[in-house]
Amino acid sequence: MNPLHHPTTGLPVADLEKSGAGATNVSSRNSVEKTTLDSSSASASPPALIPVPTKLQRWNNKIESFAGLEARGIARVLPEERHGSSVMGYAQMAILWFSANVTANNLAVGLLGPLVFELGFVDSAMMATFGSLVGSIPTAYMSIWGAQSGNRTMIVARYFMGYNPAKLTCFLNMIIMVGYGTISCIISGQLLSAVSGGSMSIVVGIIIVALISWLIAVFGMALFHIYERWAWLPQLIALFVLVGSAGPNFNPTLQSSGSSQAITAHRLSFFSLCLSVPLSWAGAGSDFYVYYPETTNKKLTFLMTFSGLTLSFVWVTLMGVGLGCGVNSTPAWADAYSTSSGALLLAGYGGLGGFGKFCGVIVALGVIANNIPGTYAAALGCQVLGRYGKAVPRYLWVCVVVTVYFVCAIAGRNNLFAIFQNFLALMGYWLLIFVSIVLEEHLIFKQGMSLGFDWTQWENKKALPVGIAALVAFLVGWAGAIIGMDQVWFVGPVAVMVGGGTGADIGIWLGSGFALIVYPPLRYLELKTFGR
Repeated sequence: MNPLHHPTTGLPVADLEKSGAGATNVSSRNSVEKTTLDSSSASASPPALIPVPTKLQRWNNKIESFAGLEARGIARVLPEERHGSSVMGYAQMAILWFSANVTANNLAVGLLGPLVFELGFVDSAMMATFGSLVGSIPTAYMSIWGAQSGNRTMIVARYFMGYNPAKLTCFLNMIIMVGYGTISCIISGQLLSAVSGGSMSIVVGIIIVALISWLIAVFGMALFHIYERWAWLPQLIALFVLVGSAGPNFNPTLQSSGSSQAITAHRLSFFSLCLSVPLSWAGAGSDFYVYYPETTNKKLTFLMTFSGLTLSFVWVTLMGVGLGCGVNSTPAWADAYSTSSGALLLAGYGGLGGFGKFCGVIVALGVIANNIPGTYAAALGCQVLGRYGKAVPRYLWVCVVVTVYFVCAIAGRNNLFAIFQNFLALMGYWLLIFVSIVLEEHLIFKQGMSLGFDWTQWENKKALPVGIAALVAFLVGWAGAIIGMDQVWFVGPVAVMVGGGTGADIGIWLGSGFALIVYPPLRYLELKTFGR
């Protein structure tokens, strides 16, 4: 079998991906030895390795010898193991994020503006656009750390949250990735079922998407980058066809309903929801840039990531807004919506016959591009949680992650919008709190990059922050989020005061605000007490 080649350099990926430390004890020793040889870590004790039976080692080595299979787990990618910089490498950053997010599950977010929050076309479009723009900024910011450090995002979190508190953010990040995998499988299953006229159940569609996502995520970074480089093209064509087919029924004259105070509250809630979707990638922003050189331009990294995110999210959420507004004036769309959101998407291709169904299949399978990076990041998160998790190879954790969101999708296939409303906003709370802490540590206590980070110390607890300040600020931020949240199952005392008693979800703003206020004095005290 011919080896796969790296998507930005053309070099065989086997040397890049298997020369560094892997997930298992056999391949992780290389990283431990290199790290402990560093002068600044000479006094640090290398992490204890978990004994692995010889037979299991042999089986693992055979599996990892497959061409193109990424053996590396969470270990840092050393500078000499990375590929060179290139124009195509920077372009791939934007392509990756555009391809991963110009998908049906993100399009469905736009439906919520008119159909759930009862906003008109203009209000929904404005909130979706600016929510996507603002939500992309934290993810673009977090992406700069991948090339600088050679570490995955949740490993980078240790330098800001501390070794053990970072496990909390890692666990929450795994939940959000599994949650999005669930949503993607459901929307794709609904759409495939609608294409078949109901002869194929939603469950079968979920199985198809989960299996393909598993196959690509198991092989890792090389196949993932190749897939994402081209997956956007059929998606974009199918969505342009949808604009031509459904555009005349988008009903741009639809007005928001309710009192002025209620409309304001709904605008704020929908804006926060649209912001939470691109923000959800902040916990994985660095994961896909660890093979880029340390000299990678940080501003270009930010710009290309931001461009890929905003172009995709603004485009598809506006499509969703148009379809949602059209439900109020197009009886056929209203009937389809009563079946499922996937059926509504297919109804947008009404009048195109078999070609419309073909486009529906393309859009349904497009969510695979969104599932793959989330699955990859969640599997790495399993290894960050502790040495026992790290002893299990990454590809096995991929199997576990896919199984979990497959089961969740089967169980929640009839409650898509409820999952959207409650899950997305809830996950946005902690991410903005986390990014707020990272930003303050970076700009205030590290003074930009002037004080530097020793990225070789990623497993040395004594060289990382104690984490008390970050953990307390994180929990205080959560307290702010709770009193400001507006969910079906709980409305905070502050949230209910917004909109003349209508209530609005301001948890994401109160949470980050509380953390921003509390963290600096706590961190100053921590540095005075512990010196790190």
